[in-house]
Amino acid sequence: MRTAGLNRASQVLAPAREGSSSGVRWRSESVSGQDGFCQSRQRVAALLVDSITAKFRAVSRTFLAKLHYDGTGFVGWQRQSAGRSVQGEFERVLERIFEHPAVATAAGRTDAGVHAVGQSVGFSAPAGWTEQSLYRALNALLPADCWVESVHPMLPGFHPRKSAVSRRYRYDIGLDEASASPFRHRFEWSLRRLLDWDLLQVGAGKLLGEHDFKAFAAKSDKPHHRCRLLLSTWELRPEGRGVSFHVEADRFLHHMVRMLVGTMVDVALNRRPAQDIEVLLGREDNSATSPPAPPQGLYFVAATYPPELFDTAVGSRDAAAALG
Repeated sequence: MRTAGLNRASQVLAPAREGSSSGVRWRSESVSGQDGFCQSRQRVAALLVDSITAKFRAVSRTFLAKLHYDGTGFVGWQRQSAGRSVQGEFERVLERIFEHPAVATAAGRTDAGVHAVGQSVGFSAPAGWTEQSLYRALNALLPADCWVESVHPMLPGFHPRKSAVSRRYRYDIGLDEASASPFRHRFEWSLRRLLDWDLLQVGAGKLLGEHDFKAFAAKSDKPHHRCRLLLSTWELRPEGRGVSFHVEADRFLHHMVRMLVGTMVDVALNRRPAQDIEVLLGREDNSATSPPAPPQGLYFVAATYPPELFDTAVGSRDAAAALG
């Protein structure tokens, strides 16, 4: 009788996933003695963890912030073992306002010294946070060299890097003597030399379309180096301050924009022939490419997303570029 009673007492409830409206259907399992008690506790604990995780996923919401930063004091966007990173600063603020660790993901990983006027940063926020409250909290706590221009709610499945259909960069070059000013030289390449405008535009035009840019990238183990350039043009800056290179592509390789600029500038200084651009596009390495332009002239401008990924209407025909 005692054994039978113990067996009856050790009938424990274990969760089965399929079934009831709550998403959990209980079934009984026969176990014995202390083992049954321990297994029961473990199953209940596992069920509670699953339940809490599901509730968090159900109530959390994805947001996308348009971030500006002065890259001078950073080792780049990505967290590093040493040095101050933009990602580290952003995640520190998220952890403070959410009271738990949070991950921030960017559309593009900028290097040390590179700036941004429209970096797209995605993150999840607990229930109750709105774009307005996040905008205020982030700008109240971020350091002085970072600023959030806007915050947008996004639909489930959005990813700031994988969902982007294109990215856009700008590179500024100062041709006037005043570009050496301490109020300018941190934010542009202070070249202070005249460039052949026609050669600049010819070089930029050769880059349009899809090409293998292995010669214009740092060495890597990427499976391929093909990129499709949608925009590649030079523009005169106002007040005779110099020139800017504008480029947009479906993807960019490490150091790609800076190596393109460095090579085109050498062409425009008559240091190498214009046809070198086409020759380099056919090469398998970067040994003949000009040195990359310095980082302080480069800006991440925007990432473009399909409008259907935004959780609320962005209200214009160019919704796909709402963060641009």
